Amino acid sequence: MTFHTYMLFIGASLILCLVPGPDMLFLLGRTIAQGRAAGLCAAFGINLGAYVHLVAAVTGLSALVLASATAFTVIKWLGAAYLIYLGWGAWHSKGSIAIGWPDARKSALHRIFWQGFLSDVLNPKVALFYVALLPQFVSVQDPHAVKHLIALGVTGNMVGIATSVIYVLLAARMTTALRSNRSISAWLNKAMGVLFVALGLKLASERI
Repeated sequence: MTFHTYMLFIGASLILCLVPGPDMLFLLGRTIAQGRAAGLCAAFGINLGAYVHLVAAVTGLSALVLASATAFTVIKWLGAAYLIYLGWGAWHSKGSIAIGWPDARKSALHRIFWQGFLSDVLNPKVALFYVALLPQFVSVQDPHAVKHLIALGVTGNMVGIATSVIYVLLAARMTTALRSNRSISAWLNKAMGVLFVALGLKLASERI
């Protein structure tokens, strides 16, 4: 793999990260409704899920899942159901992350981290992204193909988390005043719930 190829991959990864998708909408929803800490936890959870997809892609597990219509459908429906479940919970939440109660706040942030992780892991479209994109930047004659695939995957994930953090910080800064109003904060949580349900329904309707 040449330096030119590596830079092309970084450029492609950056462009893909800038295009709104389920992961970005998930972390922005958390940020706008619940603040910077919630958004960052969602972002790092999603990023950890991306490493699961990377490992699966390198070991060939993702290719096996995508080759099986049944396996793909099962994972897709699990992911869709989970997003809808999160949406239902967000709609009925009270709007804050236990401000003033450190233990409860810490527990809530941990929960958001793992929600981001699961929402990414259960999205078969992310697996398709790794299986389809990474091999395009590695030659079949490359004697170190696996190492280069891993390097590209880690690089893509680093671009992803950097982009996500920037989005979270900007969104949190722009919506601080909204969250300070209890009434608006409650409606933001309901809007987040609707967003998650919509993402779940969209995922359920998608095909390979």
